[in-house]
Amino acid sequence: MKNIEEINFKGKKALVRVDFNVPLDGDYNITDYTRIKAAIPTIKRILDEGGAVILMSHLGRPKSGPEEKFSLIHLVKELSDRLGTEVKFADDCIGDSAIQMAEELQPGQVLLLENLRFYKEETKGDVEFAKKLSALGDIYINDAFGTAHRAHASTAIIAQFFDEKGCGYVMQAEVDNAEKVMTDPARPFIAIMGGAKISDKILIIEKMLEKVDTLIIGGAMSYTFFKALGGNVGDSLVEEDKLDLAKSLIAKAKENNVALELPIDSVIADKFAPDANTRISENFDIPEGWMGLDIGPDAQEVFR
Repeated sequence: MKNIEEINFKGKKALVRVDFNVPLDGDYNITDYTRIKAAIPTIKRILDEGGAVILMSHLGRPKSGPEEKFSLIHLVKELSDRLGTEVKFADDCIGDSAIQMAEELQPGQVLLLENLRFYKEETKGDVEFAKKLSALGDIYINDAFGTAHRAHASTAIIAQFFDEKGCGYVMQAEVDNAEKVMTDPARPFIAIMGGAKISDKILIIEKMLEKVDTLIIGGAMSYTFFKALGGNVGDSLVEEDKLDLAKSLIAKAKENNVALELPIDSVIADKFAPDANTRISENFDIPEGWMGLDIGPDAQEVFR
């Protein structure tokens, strides 16, 4: 794929996959603008070159079709304000309204499509769904680094339907940083990884164990490691089918002389809710009925 700087957008409609999976409060107000701010340079680059922009994203994890709380319409005002131009909104991403609005879009205009995940075909990587999306634009730009590891229709599948395609500034920056770190890192080289699941990051963990001096593991994935080591993790999130994998990663770290650092303790809670009771517990002995939700003070000190 090309860098966005290598593409001429004049008179073209760019279909841009962004990551607008932003948090909303009970009144649908955005509480963290980071991902929207990150996408603005890519959008403005296309507009400044005389192109039109069609934005597509997911928001949350809707279970069975459209849900008000997951509608991207809640982002329209903020996007319009930050871009200094009206952002049009299609109440679908592949239906008649999306097709008509995309056809009518003029250079310098922006169209935001409704949540891709209102269709189960998005997360299934459905080829026909991707083909329908691709028909809306002339050029495909992927600027959603946060979802690039998933084989979804709008990320991994859709590119095959475009002759001209590239990555936006967010994606390019991440790729450049990754290449720098993986090819010529400064030493000591310490990687910090979090997130809920080992399975989402298995390839990068394995690659890191070939490169780093120390690998720090935080986030919910650490509880799978602790259970694999024989610890009691209470009701903490655990990938039961990845316990052997966790053991193999621990063994690989030892073989490669990598210091694999797991958090000593956690802030635990009796439920995942704002009014939960909390306390500190060592990660090898979290009581039943309690779950680990974040690293504890001892872990913070060791990691620091």
